[in-house]
Amino acid sequence: MATTTNKQKLVSQLFSALGKGARAQDPEARPVLEQFLYALLREDATRASADEAFRALQEHFYDWNEVLVSSAEEVAEVLDGVVPGPDGRARRIIDFLQEVFETEYSFDLESLQKKGMKLAAKALARYQAANDYAVSWVVQQSLGGHAIPLDARGTRVLKRLGLLDEHATDVEAMRASLEHQVPKTKGLLFVDLVSDLAESCCWEDVPACAECPLQHGCATGATAQAVPVASKKPR
Repeated sequence: MATTTNKQKLVSQLFSALGKGARAQDPEARPVLEQFLYALLREDATRASADEAFRALQEHFYDWNEVLVSSAEEVAEVLDGVVPGPDGRARRIIDFLQEVFETEYSFDLESLQKKGMKLAAKALARYQAANDYAVSWVVQQSLGGHAIPLDARGTRVLKRLGLLDEHATDVEAMRASLEHQVPKTKGLLFVDLVSDLAESCCWEDVPACAECPLQHGCATGATAQAVPVASKKPR
């Protein structure tokens, strides 16, 4: 496990090697409910894929009520080929909209903005479709908090790099550790860079370490230097 100093160096290397002068983006201006829905699409997917999926939902359905009254199969069909696991995402989207409507009698969660970050996060976490990633995403994007949404792909990349303990399983504890290493102003950029790395070469089964710009600073990449690696993403 890397020391705190080494972790800070790894974070700097990540921004230097992958950022290429990229500047941290401002959070996307969306209502809280839409930010949560977007998080359901963004988890274990790239920003480009999530953007396309969210846009497809808005273009295919008249409003969120139409999504709610549609079948999971219809929603999944819109997401198919855009984001992984469209069936599960469609079910979570409908379940979330149903629960919000049953509790709020509308599709509006802006009242959470007045509760303060911690109370708002707790309220979001009560929804059955919620998980640590979705709540953290909304905290980062809409509630002004410092949160690093951590999904399975990001966890894989960060464990290989040594920024997370390879044996760690507590998502909340792992996220808290990262939030001490990554400045709040760069949180969104950090998430995007890690997500893109997972998509481009740090694949689950046979990572293309030779193509990774962080190979020499990565324990997994250093081990893989003497081993033939895939040159194309597995399908």
